[in-house]
Amino acid sequence: MNAAPTASRLHIAFFGRRNAGKSSLVNAVTGQDLVIVSEQKGTTTDPVSKSMELLPLGPVLIIDTPGIDDEGELGELRVRRAKRVLNKTDVAILAVDISGGESLSGPDRELTALFREKKIPHIVAYNKSDLIEDVKSLHEENSILVSAKTGHNIQELKEKIAGLAVSEEPERRIVGDLIHSGDLVALVTPIDAAAPKGRLILPQQQTIRDILETDAAAVVVKEFQYKETLETLGKKPALVITDSQVFDKISAWTPPEIKLTSFSILLARYKGFLLSAVRGVRAIDDIKDEDKILVCEGCTHHRQCDDIGTVKLPRLIKNHTGRNPEFVFHSGGDFPEDLAPYKLVLHCGACMLNEREIKYRRDCAADQGIPFTNYGITIAHIHGILKRSLEILPGVLAELE
Repeated sequence: MNAAPTASRLHIAFFGRRNAGKSSLVNAVTGQDLVIVSEQKGTTTDPVSKSMELLPLGPVLIIDTPGIDDEGELGELRVRRAKRVLNKTDVAILAVDISGGESLSGPDRELTALFREKKIPHIVAYNKSDLIEDVKSLHEENSILVSAKTGHNIQELKEKIAGLAVSEEPERRIVGDLIHSGDLVALVTPIDAAAPKGRLILPQQQTIRDILETDAAAVVVKEFQYKETLETLGKKPALVITDSQVFDKISAWTPPEIKLTSFSILLARYKGFLLSAVRGVRAIDDIKDEDKILVCEGCTHHRQCDDIGTVKLPRLIKNHTGRNPEFVFHSGGDFPEDLAPYKLVLHCGACMLNEREIKYRRDCAADQGIPFTNYGITIAHIHGILKRSLEILPGVLAELE
């Protein structure tokens, strides 16, 4: 729990043409030989990621990408993969070989245009300054002369990255801003075959940490222990947070005066897409037999026999609607660009995706007019307890009234 999860780390990605010195720049900035460096073009064939602590930034994810000017059929695939990295990039560094002149190439200009289009803060790092005799200062605010070989201006580059990484938005909390010091919060966390061996899943870990940072107390129980625990506690919980898969049982066992919500709902709020998900879940009631539903997970994992995404949710939706739609399953870091065939995008909790990437996925659906929701909100809606689960969030609850 002391290690920052990948989704919570600042994602710093290095882009540029082949042999611009991207990989050398990554190694220079991190002070480690993270990626292979070679004079041969196209050494980096796939995006390479590394979680690390980088001063003065703290926990970050460094990403090195293939050359944006790669050629051939395989090269085009590499370029597409490099561009996909933009969907999760918080700060971009464009490496440019200044030994060939200060002007940006066509691929460089294409990248800077994409940075602006996607509103990604970026820096143009003119690399290999050690190879030119007359080193002039640059006037562009987001540019810097560097040398990965000699270390020239590498510290200044890191400081520029840190400056772009500073956000003026208030830090989001998972639950800490909804409770008070001294409150008691009950957490219902089933431990079944799908649970990771020897640990809690990430949203549960993060929620417990946030509760403790608020100086509140957390009581963690399995679902079959919940009812008895509730009866024996010295005081009523200010809030009950449950795993979505036992939402209906926990709702029935929780007195109406006790606030109830789920990890999934809190995580959607934390990631910034709760309102969209609450609006999107209504599409389930209009599903028809010929419709397609895209079920997306942000990570890949070994699926159990009663997997929530591929088994439980399709069964719930079919029983709820009386229809037999087609479910298309997608997992991992990629996301389909064409969503037109689908009536609904049903996403996991996105605990392994950073905020920018889940926002990209939500916006893709919005741009194409496709409703977007998540597992937990869908389960609450089907069981008729979505309104109750949002009572702790009046602004979002208003969407249902």
